[in-house]
Amino acid sequence: MTLALNPIAFSIGDIHVRWYGIIIACGILLATFMSIREGQRRQIMSDDFIDLLLWGVPIGFIGARIYYVIFEWGYFSQHPDEIIAIWNGGIAIYGGLIAGAIVLLIFCYRRFLPPFLVLDIVAPGVMAAQVLGRWGNFMNQEAHGAKCSLQYLQNLHLPQFIIDQMYINGSYYKPTFLYESFFNLIGLIIILSLRHKKHLFKQGEVFMFYLAWYSVVRFFVEGMRTDSLYIFGVIRVSQALSLLLLIAVLILFVYRRVKVKPKWYLEGSGLKYPYER
Repeated sequence: MTLALNPIAFSIGDIHVRWYGIIIACGILLATFMSIREGQRRQIMSDDFIDLLLWGVPIGFIGARIYYVIFEWGYFSQHPDEIIAIWNGGIAIYGGLIAGAIVLLIFCYRRFLPPFLVLDIVAPGVMAAQVLGRWGNFMNQEAHGAKCSLQYLQNLHLPQFIIDQMYINGSYYKPTFLYESFFNLIGLIIILSLRHKKHLFKQGEVFMFYLAWYSVVRFFVEGMRTDSLYIFGVIRVSQALSLLLLIAVLILFVYRRVKVKPKWYLEGSGLKYPYER
């Protein structure tokens, strides 16, 4: 008999602190640390990333919840009291990314910062947070694929604790959380290895590489999941959005290379401390 890991890290009275929340918080801190370090190299002040964090994280969570509620409106229209019950689960990463991107663009406009450069700087940190964050799903035994055999999991040469955690309600399930985390880790390594290569990335293209990579990974992983949001009960929302984002990135890449001719990523913002505003 296998025993699942306890999703609750510790309790203080009636307050339960879950591993999911701890892992997500660690991912946010990691993304912030990575952004601050790279921002200093690209002439963006650390305080700007702290301020962006304070605005982007809460609004990102709100966006992630709104996104989920919209595509599950058939249920929430009948249970409106549960719309804000985020503690029961139900957030979508694409909703958080969309809300976070909107906050970032407004923030850059108000601070007179180059938005594509800031997107380039934060993108690797966001990907690192996603790599880590999927392990929160692992602790909650969610974001998994269809039922499978024990032999299937053993053939993947997984550690026993992962195999045990994929035993849910009497059946084994495919660890799609792990697939997404693993392939995003590969994408992160590629970005970190290439972004400082001279005359490789124009400003905005580190972000576009991240978005294209994640879109491809999410498209295929989403096809294996059992908890997808659907349009008209047929089309998986995340697959459709991934495809649209990939097409948009390719068009934007070609347009900016041919028409806009932006600065190289390594040229940075060109701003000096304090910013001239």
